[in-house]
Amino acid sequence: MRKSLLSAALTVATVLTYPLTTLAQHETGADLFSGEQVFQNLCANCHGIDGALVPNVDLGHGVFRQPYTDAQLVTVILKGIPNTPMPGNPTMSEEQAQLVVDYLRSRAVDSSSALAGDATKGRALFEGRGDCLSCHMVAGQGSPLGGELSRIGDSRTAGELIQSLRAPNAVVQPNQRHYTVTTAEGTTVSGRLLNRDAFSVQLLDSSGKLRSFNNDKLREDGFAASPMPALGADWKDQDIADLVAYLASLRAPAKQGATP
Repeated sequence: MRKSLLSAALTVATVLTYPLTTLAQHETGADLFSGEQVFQNLCANCHGIDGALVPNVDLGHGVFRQPYTDAQLVTVILKGIPNTPMPGNPTMSEEQAQLVVDYLRSRAVDSSSALAGDATKGRALFEGRGDCLSCHMVAGQGSPLGGELSRIGDSRTAGELIQSLRAPNAVVQPNQRHYTVTTAEGTTVSGRLLNRDAFSVQLLDSSGKLRSFNNDKLREDGFAASPMPALGADWKDQDIADLVAYLASLRAPAKQGATP
């Protein structure tokens, strides 16, 4: 787990702490690797490779809907939870389930060494100093130019959010790509790419207007760099931690009876 991962404060979840001394019970690092392999093969399809795909649950940071002991987690993994989408795993041994629990606990401990962010302060930075709503939307507020962020915490890890803030062009999500076209008349238009196929290109230009162009009417076209500015050295690590905590808290509402 990269040390830059930050723990996000989620008001609807309980962060489960775990003593470092317990981790010493692992005989070798191979135990954690084995647990990771079992998790990726049997659990990641629903929980995501980083354990953060289920709303309001972030297994990679020890965030559950309620506190669980190790034994309780083993039981949940093996038997599931009745009347919820969480199934049992009848083909998994108790030893394998314990390895998964150990792996998840180790990730939570690794991330605890990073700065803890304050989501309330992060929201103030997002709406104020960062002026992020001038390009992004959250809960119907802001601009659609840079894309919707109301559920960004469901799809991006803390590490990915940090990268997007510090180096926005390093990895650009498909729905955030920018595109530039030049028409046969020489007019150049840039904006967020909405659709591109063999016949046409649709994008949202800098004024928020939907534009459509036929490919055979274009002189040239191609992907452009993200207009999002990188947050520089004037943004301290704690500022980034707070901002990431807020973004990580933007998730879909928890459904009744959802997987804990």
